[in-house]
Amino acid sequence: METVVSGIRSTGKLHLGNYYGALSNFVKMQDEYNCFFFIADLHSLTTHPTPQDLNSMVRNVVVEYLAAGLDPEKSTIYVQSDVPEVAELYLYMNMNAYLGELERATSFKDKVRANPNNVNAGLLTYPVLMACDILIHHGVKVPVGKDQEQHLEMTRTFGNRFNRLYDVDYFKEAFAFTYTDKLVKVPGLSGQGKMGKSNGDADCIYLSDTEDAIRKKIMRAVTDAGPTEMNQAKPEAVQNLFDLMNVVSTADTVEHFDSLYNKCEIRYGDFKKQLAEDMVLATADVRSRIDSISKDDEYIKKVVKLGAEKASASAQKTIKEVREIIGLKRLF
Repeated sequence: METVVSGIRSTGKLHLGNYYGALSNFVKMQDEYNCFFFIADLHSLTTHPTPQDLNSMVRNVVVEYLAAGLDPEKSTIYVQSDVPEVAELYLYMNMNAYLGELERATSFKDKVRANPNNVNAGLLTYPVLMACDILIHHGVKVPVGKDQEQHLEMTRTFGNRFNRLYDVDYFKEAFAFTYTDKLVKVPGLSGQGKMGKSNGDADCIYLSDTEDAIRKKIMRAVTDAGPTEMNQAKPEAVQNLFDLMNVVSTADTVEHFDSLYNKCEIRYGDFKKQLAEDMVLATADVRSRIDSISKDDEYIKKVVKLGAEKASASAQKTIKEVREIIGLKRLF
C-alpha cells in the first residue's frame, strides 16, 4: 500500500478551502492508502506564536481533522513535534542542502518580502523540514497545490542527493497527488484569490464559524454595482461568489442566479442570502462534530497519543537506518 503524507500548519482555525481543497479528499484516501496526516506545529514556530496560542491552535486542528472525518484507526493523525525523529532527520538533511538553492525557493522570497523583519533560519530551511516530513515515512504521494510543487521538487532533490552521497537506493521520490481529477476552487470573500487566513478573518469561512457569523461574512462579501450588459463577463469578486455557490449549492440554484446575472436582473442581496443559507447547511454536520469533539478532552488525548505511537514507529525505523547509512552507528 503506497504511503500518503500531508500536513496543515497550526496557525489557526481551518476554513472552507482547507476542507474542500484537502480534508474531504483525505477522508477518501484513508481507505485506500497508508496515510500520515500531521499538524505542523514545528513549521509554525517561524512566526513565534505564544505557547498558549500554539497549544490552542494545535488542539483546534486535531479537533477539526476528526470532525472532517479523519479516522485515527484508519490513518495516522499526529502532532509533528511528538515525533522528534523528524527534527533529527532535519539536522542530517540540512547538511546536504545548499544556501543558493534555499535562497532561490519561491516561498522563501515571498516570506522575505512579506516580513522583512523576521527573516529567520527556519524560513530559509523550511523546504528541508517539509522534505523530512515526507521522507521520514517514505511518502510517495503528497496531496499539495500548485504553490507547493517547488517544495516537492526540492524533496526529491534532497532525497536523491542523500542516495548519491551514500551510494544507496534508500529514499523514494515523492510526487504531487490529487485524489480526483476535479479540483475544487475555493475563493475568498475579499474579492481576489483563494480563501486564506493571510487575508484576514473576513476572507474566510471557518469550519467552526457559527451560523450567524457565516451569514454576516457572506453578506459583507465584495461585489460590484451589478451587470450593465447582457451576458457580460463577471468581475473577479462576483465570479468568486459564484464559484463558492458551485461548491455548496445545487446546480439548479447556480443556474438560476447565473441566468439572472446574464439578464441583468440579479439582486446581490437575494443572491448572497441564498449562498449564506446553502453555506450554513453545507457546513452544519462538520460544525456539529467540532462542537461535540472539542468538549471531549479524553478522546482528543487518546487520538494524539495513538497517532504519536504510530508515527514514531515509522520514524524510528527510518532514523535507525539513516544513522547506519551515514555511519553514526557505533562499531566500537
